[in-house]
Amino acid sequence: MEEKIVLLAHGAGGKLTHNLIEEIFLKAFDNPYLSPLNDQAVFSSPGKELAFTTDSYVVNPIFFPGGDIGKLAVCGTINDLAVGGADPVYMSASFIIEEGMPMRELEKIVSSMARTSMECGVRIVTGDTKVVERGKGDKVFINTTGIGVVREGVRLSPSFIRPGDIVMVSGTIGDHGIAVLSERGGLNIPVESDCAPLHALTGEVLSKAGARVKAMRDPTRGGLATILNEFSESSGFCILIEEESIPVKDAVKGACELLGFDPLYLANEGKAVIVASSECASGLLFVMRNNPLGRSAAVIGRVIEGPKGKVVLETTVGNRRAVEKLSGEQLPRIC
Repeated sequence: MEEKIVLLAHGAGGKLTHNLIEEIFLKAFDNPYLSPLNDQAVFSSPGKELAFTTDSYVVNPIFFPGGDIGKLAVCGTINDLAVGGADPVYMSASFIIEEGMPMRELEKIVSSMARTSMECGVRIVTGDTKVVERGKGDKVFINTTGIGVVREGVRLSPSFIRPGDIVMVSGTIGDHGIAVLSERGGLNIPVESDCAPLHALTGEVLSKAGARVKAMRDPTRGGLATILNEFSESSGFCILIEEESIPVKDAVKGACELLGFDPLYLANEGKAVIVASSECASGLLFVMRNNPLGRSAAVIGRVIEGPKGKVVLETTVGNRRAVEKLSGEQLPRIC
């Protein structure tokens, strides 16, 4: 039986476009908001502060250990809302598909998105589909937007960070970067991506500590080092981190040593970096370590007066060195 493939005509807005939407996208995502197939979805606000985010996903390869571009797009959107203190509610999903992509791969990705969003209680309520000529894309690119309701009383900003605050990470770093690199290069490194939705974990953190949580971010492209530099620059204070306290899997360490990477700069897709008041450190660790996504959570450093706007690493041998922002792209097409 000849395998169905995506044709350029599937993006022309006619019958084939309608068939593509009906047979794959609507079948997977069907709900009262999407089923009219308008260009937009109209929904009532609950009268609370909303969070809105958008992102695009061009990861190569589109399937990797622990996930795929569809799961990544949903989790990445949810996580951008979650670290802003919001509970995710709605998403859009727009697809740029290259002519010739196997229909079974597209359906697998869409099914992955539907499954992940359903498990998270998030509805995909609007979207768009375009098809480009062969050689003008790379199978599929995905753009998403997300809307969430900010938790009452929650205000997060690096500007709230003060000396004495502690810096925490919810688990091992660098897993996603090494998993994608391994799949891309056929290296067979035994590491899976940490691709996962963080909203349940961040919700528990905020319920436990409330206003004592100053800032949260998910360290995707540029990794932990980039987020910490953004925190230090925005707050005007120094962040001192301890190398021996940063959780890194042995397989990730080994791959970094072999390939010349620094795990501080590797992408993550299921981790949160949290800055909070020091008095809630033990309570937050307890909360995170009792969540499946936070079993390896650790306090990795603290905020100090100076050098202002800098990140400093205390090495395992007791020396200190500056941790700068990533220069260039360590691993392109990582998300």
